[in-house]
Amino acid sequence: MSLTSDPPIGPPAGPAPGPPDASKGGAPGTGHGELTVVPLRHPWRWAAVAATAVLLAQFVNGLITNPGWEWDVFARFFTAPTILEAVWITLQLTFYGTAIGFALGIVLAFMRLSASVFLRSVAHGYIWAFRSIPLIVQLLFWFNLAYLYEELTFGIPFGPGFLAFGTMNLVGAMSAAVLGLALHQAAYAAEIVRGGVLAVGSGQSEAAAALGIPRLRQLRRIVLPQAMRSILPNAANEIISLFKGTSIVSVMAIGELFYQVQVVYGRNGRVVPLLMVATVWYILLTTVLSVLQHYVERHYAKGAVR
Repeated sequence: MSLTSDPPIGPPAGPAPGPPDASKGGAPGTGHGELTVVPLRHPWRWAAVAATAVLLAQFVNGLITNPGWEWDVFARFFTAPTILEAVWITLQLTFYGTAIGFALGIVLAFMRLSASVFLRSVAHGYIWAFRSIPLIVQLLFWFNLAYLYEELTFGIPFGPGFLAFGTMNLVGAMSAAVLGLALHQAAYAAEIVRGGVLAVGSGQSEAAAALGIPRLRQLRRIVLPQAMRSILPNAANEIISLFKGTSIVSVMAIGELFYQVQVVYGRNGRVVPLLMVATVWYILLTTVLSVLQHYVERHYAKGAVR
């Protein structure tokens, strides 16, 4: 006997309603099987692709057919001994400038992160000064060090000196170039390293300190490996910029790649093919640096979620 006045709930008396049938007067094309999928069209995208392809084909055709490029002259000088020697000097400037610059930049970065107001101020002042002064001015200052200081003296600060020597032959053109490039690079490297360290959560260091891990080991084993993922892309850009920026030392008559190319086309008047020699060498070496960057980044990205 039912305790309520509501009617019992049961299955519907008739069959379940289905999709309307067009043959029986229903709306045509309303069933899922009858829907037509129309792909989205991008006419302007295809127009842009076609225009870009035409321009690229014209550029390549001009490189091949235009006699002004003088590819025979390019091939003759591309592996000439003077050019290869200039490439080696360019690589040396890049290596020493990068190594010394980033070594000093790491020190400056941690000085800026120091709790000491004095160390932070000194590092900030260095970065401010060397980022403000043009590189060519810095190079010329170091090249003319003997004009500013005729001799250097070692001894008690503000007191008597024990050892003095002249500066006329102390800093040559190559040394001045390396010194100028490295000190200039250090200012930018410091900010890159500082940004990478700040990108690591402070909880990492706090957890390591709670476990009793020494401060130096925290930095070497925990902070820097994680910071490298943020440091590497910007650092690689700076190294590539330094590699191409070595051409500025041509003002000091150093036989790097661009200076040597200028000397050669100054003698034979073949400006365009000699400039292409320098261009292709810069492209090849920059490509090698980019490939190395890829593998180093992949090494430090182990375990990271991408």
